[in-house]
Amino acid sequence: MKKTAITATLLASSIAFAHPAFAAGKPAFGDPIPAGEGLTLDPIIDARIRYEGVDQPTVDADALTVRLRTGVELKHALSHLSVLVEAEGTLGLVNDYNAFPFALPGSSQRRPQYAVVADGESIDLNRAQIMYKVKDFALTVGRQRINLDDQRFVGSVGWRQNEQTFDAVRAEATIGPVSIDATYAIQQDSIFGSEAGPRRAMDGDFVFAQAVVKAGPLQVKGFSYIIDYDEAFAFANSSQTYGGRVSGSIPLSKAVKLNVLASYARQMDIGRNPVNYEADFVVGELGLAYQGFTLTGGYEKLGADKAAGKSFQTPLATLHKFNGWADLFLTTPGNGIEDYYVTLAKVFPKVKAVQGLNANVTYHEFRSDVGNVKFGTEWDASLGFKTKKVGWLVKYANYNADKFGVDRQILWLQAEVAF
Repeated sequence: MKKTAITATLLASSIAFAHPAFAAGKPAFGDPIPAGEGLTLDPIIDARIRYEGVDQPTVDADALTVRLRTGVELKHALSHLSVLVEAEGTLGLVNDYNAFPFALPGSSQRRPQYAVVADGESIDLNRAQIMYKVKDFALTVGRQRINLDDQRFVGSVGWRQNEQTFDAVRAEATIGPVSIDATYAIQQDSIFGSEAGPRRAMDGDFVFAQAVVKAGPLQVKGFSYIIDYDEAFAFANSSQTYGGRVSGSIPLSKAVKLNVLASYARQMDIGRNPVNYEADFVVGELGLAYQGFTLTGGYEKLGADKAAGKSFQTPLATLHKFNGWADLFLTTPGNGIEDYYVTLAKVFPKVKAVQGLNANVTYHEFRSDVGNVKFGTEWDASLGFKTKKVGWLVKYANYNADKFGVDRQILWLQAEVAF
């Protein structure tokens, strides 16, 4: 991988420089500050430095980026109101990468000679919201972070330096045994940031609705996601999706648990989508947890409408979490995708030297929904831990292409601190 040794040295020196500044704070640094009767002021600081190296034929990339989120949340316990404002900025220290996968004339961050690392330099208003919250009800208005379930359909894309937020009204309520979560949004504020031109934010009408009940150790949920874009370049992603989901953990003994996930959804076109189509989403997953080990096997399908040549899409999801960390399938191929995967994970709570030590390895096999074409295989692995306030992560992805894309290896080295 080109320049890896040099960039890794830069990363180490940058972290060594940044770490004492955070560690030197008072023990109560970052805690809410009393500001009057029932009033508290809670500072927000979230800093991350990351190296991402991509080894891909003809377009290697090296990115060393720093992201800082800072803001404040003002809460009034008596009125149950809170106001939160948060800004976000990303700076590239090593810029041998392409920040934008789409054409953007005149942009210095559009560098097609390198592989895409979607962490553009930017300064943004990340969140600006007002919340009213009591025991069984919460109402949030403004620019906000929305993570639903495992973020398969709607998420903040927190893996990228600039996260995705929404200009929205969101209501959450519990009525007897039923919990309801409903959102209406008018704008998707994308991960590409302030320098991404029209791709910075997309307007439209977005409706997310969920209702869940508990059935013993399981949660049973019905959901609906409606995405209707105003921008012509996004019309192809306008859709309506309806489905259900069952998830939970079933104790098999004092030491063993069975984790269960099953979901089905049907997606159709809506609004000004130029293609009339219908496609299915299916996921089934079983996991066994024992003494810190978890072995999980799963199958996920994002289907395709063969006649229409159109596949199931999830443009508002935290896509990096699914179908491999090498990010070959952020957009579902036209003939759909089937993902067979196995994960072995381990947490090490008794390791005293570091906190939260954890590791996992995942193997994927990807095939098309239509035609049963073997796309490729992928190995993913990660190791994470924490020292004092700093979280550390080493992560690796290795995609081996067969009939889709090209071979790609990615290495990440990351440090993050949040108050």
